[in-house]
Amino acid sequence: MAEEFVILVDENDNPIGKEEKVKCHLPDGKLHRAFTALLFDENGRLVLTRRAKEKMLWPGDWDGTFASHPRESETYVSSGERRMPEELGIKGKLDYLHKFEYHVPYKDVGSENEICGTLIGIIDKSTELKEIEGEIDEIKWISSSQLLSEIKTNPEIYCPWMLIALELLDKSDKSMLKKHENVLSTWITNDVHEGLQNAIKIHLPQEKWRLVNEKN
Repeated sequence: MAEEFVILVDENDNPIGKEEKVKCHLPDGKLHRAFTALLFDENGRLVLTRRAKEKMLWPGDWDGTFASHPRESETYVSSGERRMPEELGIKGKLDYLHKFEYHVPYKDVGSENEICGTLIGIIDKSTELKEIEGEIDEIKWISSSQLLSEIKTNPEIYCPWMLIALELLDKSDKSMLKKHENVLSTWITNDVHEGLQNAIKIHLPQEKWRLVNEKN
Protein backbone atom coordinates (compact mmCIF):
# COMPACT_ATOMS: atom_id res chain seq x y z
CA MET A 1 0.00 0.00 0.00
CA ALA A 2 1.40 3.38 -1.04
CA GLU A 3 2.32 5.76 1.74
CA GLU A 4 -0.10 8.67 2.09
CA PHE A 5 1.34 12.18 2.10
CA VAL A 6 -0.09 15.32 3.69
CA ILE A 7 0.53 18.98 2.85
CA LEU A 8 2.96 20.85 5.08
CA VAL A 9 1.99 24.48 5.70
CA ASP A 10 3.26 27.59 7.45
CA GLU A 11 1.29 29.46 10.11
CA ASN A 12 -0.73 31.23 7.39
CA ASP A 13 -1.70 27.95 5.69
CA ASN A 14 0.67 28.44 2.75
CA PRO A 15 1.91 25.08 1.39
CA ILE A 16 5.64 24.55 1.98
CA GLY A 17 6.07 20.87 1.05
CA LYS A 18 4.72 17.45 1.87
CA GLU A 19 5.48 14.68 4.31
CA GLU A 20 4.35 11.15 5.09
CA LYS A 21 1.12 11.19 7.06
CA VAL A 22 2.46 8.86 9.74
CA LYS A 23 5.52 11.04 10.38
CA CYS A 24 3.31 14.12 10.77
CA HIS A 25 1.42 12.45 13.60
CA LEU A 26 4.45 11.53 15.72
CA PRO A 27 5.03 13.52 18.94
CA ASP A 28 7.15 16.08 17.05
CA GLY A 29 4.97 16.07 13.92
CA LYS A 30 5.19 19.01 11.53
CA LEU A 31 2.37 21.51 10.94
CA HIS A 32 0.14 20.22 8.14
CA ARG A 33 -3.27 20.77 6.55
CA ALA A 34 -6.38 18.89 7.63
CA PHE A 35 -10.15 19.29 7.70
CA THR A 36 -13.02 18.34 9.97
CA ALA A 37 -16.55 18.01 8.61
CA LEU A 38 -19.77 18.48 10.58
CA LEU A 39 -23.00 17.05 9.17
CA PHE A 40 -26.30 18.33 10.59
CA ASP A 41 -29.96 17.67 9.92
CA GLU A 42 -32.41 20.54 9.36
CA ASN A 43 -33.24 20.56 13.08
CA GLY A 44 -29.63 21.28 14.05
CA ARG A 45 -28.72 17.82 15.29
CA LEU A 46 -25.10 16.86 14.62
CA VAL A 47 -23.75 13.49 13.51
CA LEU A 48 -20.98 12.30 15.84
CA THR A 49 -18.76 9.32 15.11
CA ARG A 50 -16.67 7.22 17.47
CA ARG A 51 -13.17 6.75 16.11
CA ALA A 52 -12.24 3.15 15.41
CA LYS A 53 -10.31 1.38 18.14
CA GLU A 54 -7.57 0.65 15.57
CA LYS A 55 -6.72 4.35 15.21
CA MET A 56 -3.26 5.41 16.42
CA LEU A 57 -4.53 8.67 17.93
CA TRP A 58 -7.66 9.14 20.04
CA PRO A 59 -8.95 5.57 19.41
CA GLY A 60 -12.51 5.06 20.64
CA ASP A 61 -13.10 8.78 21.28
CA TRP A 62 -16.00 10.77 19.84
CA ASP A 63 -15.24 12.98 16.85
CA GLY A 64 -17.20 15.32 14.64
CA THR A 65 -18.75 13.58 11.65
CA PHE A 66 -15.46 12.84 9.85
CA ALA A 67 -11.97 14.27 9.47
CA SER A 68 -9.04 13.78 7.12
CA HIS A 69 -6.38 15.60 5.07
CA PRO A 70 -6.54 17.41 1.72
CA ARG A 71 -4.32 16.16 -1.05
CA GLU A 72 -2.28 18.33 -3.39
CA SER A 73 -4.52 20.26 -5.83
CA GLU A 74 -7.57 19.80 -3.56
CA THR A 75 -9.46 22.50 -1.68
CA TYR A 76 -10.84 21.91 1.79
CA VAL A 77 -14.30 21.41 0.30
CA SER A 78 -13.28 19.09 -2.53
CA SER A 79 -11.21 16.94 -0.17
CA GLY A 80 -14.14 16.65 2.21
CA GLU A 81 -16.53 15.69 -0.57
CA ARG A 82 -14.04 13.07 -1.80
CA ARG A 83 -13.62 11.63 1.66
CA MET A 84 -17.30 11.51 2.66
CA PRO A 85 -18.16 8.27 0.76
CA GLU A 86 -14.97 6.64 2.09
CA GLU A 87 -15.87 7.48 5.69
CA LEU A 88 -19.69 7.27 5.74
CA GLY A 89 -20.78 5.58 2.52
CA ILE A 90 -22.70 8.65 1.27
CA LYS A 91 -22.12 11.49 -1.19
CA GLY A 92 -22.98 15.11 -0.52
CA LYS A 93 -22.10 18.77 -0.84
CA LEU A 94 -20.13 20.67 1.78
CA ASP A 95 -19.54 24.34 2.59
CA TYR A 96 -16.45 25.92 4.13
CA LEU A 97 -16.85 27.68 7.50
CA HIS A 98 -13.47 28.60 9.03
CA LYS A 99 -10.02 27.22 9.85
CA PHE A 100 -7.92 27.00 12.96
CA GLU A 101 -4.45 25.94 14.09
CA TYR A 102 -3.96 23.63 17.04
CA HIS A 103 -1.22 21.45 18.49
CA VAL A 104 -2.10 18.75 20.99
CA PRO A 105 -0.23 15.57 22.07
CA TYR A 106 -1.91 12.21 22.53
CA LYS A 107 -0.26 10.49 25.50
CA ASP A 108 3.27 9.56 24.40
CA VAL A 109 2.04 8.04 21.14
CA GLY A 110 1.82 11.02 18.83
CA SER A 111 0.22 14.39 18.25
CA GLU A 112 -1.93 16.54 16.01
CA ASN A 113 -0.22 19.67 14.69
CA GLU A 114 -2.62 21.02 12.11
CA ILE A 115 -4.27 23.89 10.37
CA CYS A 116 -7.75 22.47 10.14
CA GLY A 117 -10.53 23.67 7.85
CA THR A 118 -14.08 23.25 9.20
CA LEU A 119 -16.75 22.11 6.75
CA ILE A 120 -20.53 21.86 7.08
CA GLY A 121 -23.08 19.69 5.29
CA ILE A 122 -26.82 19.23 5.71
CA ILE A 123 -28.31 15.75 5.37
CA ASP A 124 -31.75 14.28 5.93
CA LYS A 125 -32.22 12.71 9.35
CA SER A 126 -33.24 9.45 7.64
CA THR A 127 -29.94 9.18 5.72
CA GLU A 128 -28.35 5.77 6.21
CA LEU A 129 -24.76 6.20 7.35
CA LYS A 130 -22.31 3.31 7.23
CA GLU A 131 -19.75 2.49 9.88
CA ILE A 132 -16.66 1.88 7.73
CA GLU A 133 -14.45 -0.70 9.39
CA GLY A 134 -11.17 0.73 10.61
CA GLU A 135 -12.55 4.27 10.51
CA ILE A 136 -15.74 4.44 12.59
CA ASP A 137 -17.00 2.15 15.37
CA GLU A 138 -20.26 3.93 16.19
CA ILE A 139 -22.49 6.75 14.90
CA LYS A 140 -25.00 8.89 16.79
CA TRP A 141 -27.02 12.06 16.40
CA ILE A 142 -26.76 14.71 19.09
CA SER A 143 -28.32 18.10 19.83
CA SER A 144 -26.35 21.04 21.18
CA SER A 145 -27.98 20.68 24.61
CA GLN A 146 -27.18 16.97 24.74
CA LEU A 147 -23.55 17.56 23.81
CA LEU A 148 -23.28 20.37 26.35
CA SER A 149 -24.48 17.99 29.06
CA GLU A 150 -22.07 15.25 27.96
CA ILE A 151 -18.96 17.43 27.74
CA LYS A 152 -19.60 18.75 31.24
CA THR A 153 -19.42 15.16 32.50
CA ASN A 154 -16.90 13.52 30.16
CA PRO A 155 -14.96 16.13 28.16
CA GLU A 156 -11.95 13.84 27.81
CA ILE A 157 -13.74 11.40 25.45
CA TYR A 158 -14.33 14.08 22.78
CA CYS A 159 -11.62 14.86 20.23
CA PRO A 160 -10.11 18.32 20.77
CA TRP A 161 -10.31 19.43 17.12
CA MET A 162 -14.06 18.72 17.06
CA LEU A 163 -14.56 20.84 20.20
CA ILE A 164 -12.54 23.70 18.69
CA ALA A 165 -14.41 23.53 15.37
CA LEU A 166 -17.72 23.90 17.22
CA GLU A 167 -16.42 26.60 19.57
CA LEU A 168 -15.39 28.74 16.59
CA LEU A 169 -18.68 28.40 14.66
CA ASP A 170 -19.58 32.04 15.27
CA LYS A 171 -16.28 33.07 13.59
CA SER A 172 -17.30 31.37 10.32
CA ASP A 173 -17.66 33.02 6.94
CA LYS A 174 -20.60 35.43 7.32
CA SER A 175 -22.36 34.26 4.16
CA MET A 176 -22.23 30.68 5.44
CA LEU A 177 -23.54 31.70 8.86
CA LYS A 178 -26.52 33.29 7.13
CA LYS A 179 -27.05 30.33 4.80
CA HIS A 180 -27.05 27.86 7.70
CA GLU A 181 -28.43 30.09 10.49
CA ASN A 182 -31.44 27.86 11.20
CA VAL A 183 -29.23 24.81 11.65
CA LEU A 184 -26.51 26.56 13.65
CA SER A 185 -28.63 28.80 15.87
CA THR A 186 -28.70 26.40 18.83
CA TRP A 187 -24.93 25.88 18.61
CA ILE A 188 -23.98 29.56 18.75
CA THR A 189 -25.07 30.46 22.27
CA ASN A 190 -23.20 31.68 25.32
CA ASP A 191 -23.86 28.45 27.22
CA VAL A 192 -22.52 26.24 24.43
CA HIS A 193 -19.58 28.58 23.88
CA GLU A 194 -18.62 28.44 27.56
CA GLY A 195 -19.10 24.68 27.79
CA LEU A 196 -16.91 24.05 24.76
CA GLN A 197 -14.16 26.35 26.04
CA ASN A 198 -14.09 24.51 29.37
CA ALA A 199 -13.92 21.15 27.58
CA ILE A 200 -11.09 22.30 25.32
CA LYS A 201 -9.02 23.28 28.38
CA ILE A 202 -9.03 19.63 29.46
CA HIS A 203 -7.12 18.77 26.26
CA LEU A 204 -4.88 21.78 25.59
CA PRO A 205 -4.22 25.30 26.86
CA GLN A 206 -5.50 28.42 25.10
CA GLU A 207 -2.13 29.29 23.56
CA LYS A 208 -2.07 25.96 21.69
CA TRP A 209 -5.04 26.77 19.43
CA ARG A 210 -6.23 29.79 17.46
CA LEU A 211 -8.47 30.93 14.64
CA VAL A 212 -6.53 31.36 11.39
CA ASN A 213 -7.61 34.63 9.81
CA GLU A 214 -8.58 34.54 6.15
CA LYS A 215 -6.80 36.60 3.51
CA ASN A 216 -8.83 39.47 2.11
